[in-house]
Parts: sequence; structure tokens; C-alpha cells
Amino acid sequence: MHLAPRLNRMPPYFFARVAERIRAVEAQGHRVINLGIGSPDLPPPDFIIEAMIAAAREPASHRYPSYTGSPELREAIAGYYARRFGVALDPNREVLPLIGSKEGLAHVLMALVGDGDLVLVPDPGYPTYRMGTYLADGVFETVPLRPELGFLPDLDAIPEETYRRAVAFWVNYPNNPTGATAPREFYARLVDLAHRYNFVVLSDNPYADITFDGYRAPSFLETPGAKEVGVEFNSLSKTYNMAGWRVGMAVGNAEVIAALLRVKSNVDTGIFYPLQAGAIAALTGPQEWLAERNDIYRRRRDVVVEGLRAAGFQADPPKASLYVWARIPEGWTSEALSTHVLETAHIWLTPGIAFGEHGEGYVRVALTTDAETLARAMERVAQVLS
Repeated sequence: MHLAPRLNRMPPYFFARVAERIRAVEAQGHRVINLGIGSPDLPPPDFIIEAMIAAAREPASHRYPSYTGSPELREAIAGYYARRFGVALDPNREVLPLIGSKEGLAHVLMALVGDGDLVLVPDPGYPTYRMGTYLADGVFETVPLRPELGFLPDLDAIPEETYRRAVAFWVNYPNNPTGATAPREFYARLVDLAHRYNFVVLSDNPYADITFDGYRAPSFLETPGAKEVGVEFNSLSKTYNMAGWRVGMAVGNAEVIAALLRVKSNVDTGIFYPLQAGAIAALTGPQEWLAERNDIYRRRRDVVVEGLRAAGFQADPPKASLYVWARIPEGWTSEALSTHVLETAHIWLTPGIAFGEHGEGYVRVALTTDAETLARAMERVAQVLS
């Protein structure tokens, strides 16, 4: 059977392979505590669920949905950006609902990237930035994120020729996997470079509303001139505990939004209307509950940081995101340590190498398990590494 050559460059999705390894351990009779995937364990509030249920009872809700989402959803997204970030968006030209933001991350590259075009990708970084480039038959160069720079790319270290060749530059703050945050000055510099060298900034911002200790994450689009050079992807998965609902958004530059819609309208249809109704309720309804939810994550973060330190890791509490990024003890590779912990303590920690070569030497721990279970998991990790 003939398969597309691009598949030869694309390994199976790392987290799909991890699921197989976890099932193998569970088949031996062990219960695995999976701290690897950032899938919120807390449900959305009842008012969101009730809005979805009410819409599902409407006969018209079961027809094909619009490619562009309902006008009400686009207006709700624009209203969220105005309220949360002070960013004005045209709901008809600068907002596009997505079937979860992940598909948008891949589809936008099909809209922007041609054969051999260069995309700049953070390392460590979310694997879809790289794999989406392969799907678009482009090439990528990694931009290292190093701890001494706060896991920000060194924009001065990128050669001018690389900037001239690039068609897109991915950024992701609050960051997955490191939990790092970006100051406004960083975005201002990046926007200036994008104007100068004519590349598109692709900002992935799904963790902006999971923040701690008084930190308030900005949007890339708050930066003057940002809409002229880029778009931002966001998601209800993390902010509103709606990961399985698959509702996201792309917002910003109208030309890029139109190009993304051109791809999407040829390969998918749209979001089930009742899910859109729930999303509208989430975006326009009460927001006070988010602070209480974030406090739950903060307590979990503190349990994980304390437990990892006791086990010999170096870990700092992040100001945002669903993850703790920790340097592993000497003498291990990240994958060897994760495998050892899985097989002996029956705990899964994501090895940093899953996010790129500059993730080596770290593990990522997701905060999507209750604090009591996290504490028990950290004790077991310490025992098998002692």
C-alpha cells in the first residue's frame, strides 16, 4: 500500500504511544496514576451544561452547523477578548471558532506554508507545531527555550537570514510544557521583527486564565501592531474545563483568518450547535468561579513542587498553566526516569524529550489530579528514586 512520503517524517503522536505503555502496566494488575496529560478533571459549572442541554432539545440544533460558527458565538468570543484583554475584534472578519484549538494549529499551517517553507518552532514545545509543519510539507527550525532566559526565545540569537526565510513563528505563553510566562516587552519586540521580516506570528494562548499568585497573563494581540502580523489561538478546554467539548478559536489578522477558513471549510463542517450554546454561556456568563478553580490548581501545584523537591528534582512553582516543569536528578535521561517510575511506582510523568531535544533533563507533571492523589504519587516517586 502506498502511503504519503510525509508520514515517513512524522512519528506516531507521543501521547498515543504513552497510552499503550500505560495499558500494558495496567494489564499486569496495577493502577497507574497518569500525571502526563493536561486534561482538566474538574467539570464546567452547571449553567454551562444546562445551556448545552437546552439547545440539544431544539430540533434545529441537529442540522449541519455553520463553517464559521454562529454569529452569537463569534460575538461572545469578541466580547471575551474585549473584556479580558482590551482587544477589539471584528466578529465577522477576525474571529473563527474551531473544533478545539488543536485542529486550528495544524490547519493554519496548511493555509500559510508551502513546499519547503520555514516555520520557527519553540523547543521544548507542543508537538503539533512540528507535526503540522510536516503535514503542510514545510520545514521547521527549533528555537531553544533555555532556563537562563526564563524559557523565552533569544530573539537576538536567530540569524537575520533565518528571519528572512521564515513564514511563521510560533510562540506559546503561558508555556506548555515549562509554565513560563512572557512579558509584554517580548511581544513588542516580536511584533517589530514580524513587521520587518514579513513573517506571521502564531500565538498559542490556551492557559491565559489559569494563573496563580496574582499573575494576569496578557494576550499577544494586546501589543500595538499585533493584528497586522499575527493571530492567536485560544480554547475553552482549559479555561472553562471543557476539554472534551472541543471548542476553540482563532482570532486576529483578517487575512490569516480567511485563509484558515478556506482550509477548514474544505475539510470539516463546524461545531455542534448545542456545544456552541454551552460555549456562549461560558464566555458570557459568571466568571467568578474561575478564581476558586485556580486556587484548587494552586494547591495542587504546591503539593507537586514540594513532593518533587523531596524526591531530588529541581522545581519552581509556575505562575500559570496546568504543569510543573522539573529538572530530573543526575544520572537519568528523562525517558529512562519516566519509564522507571511507571514500572516501579506506577506513576506516569511525561519525559521532557517528548517536547523536543531541549526538553531533555526535565519531566512535566500535570495538575489535573486531586491534591491527595498527587501527594501520594509524589511519595511513591520519592520512594523508587531514593
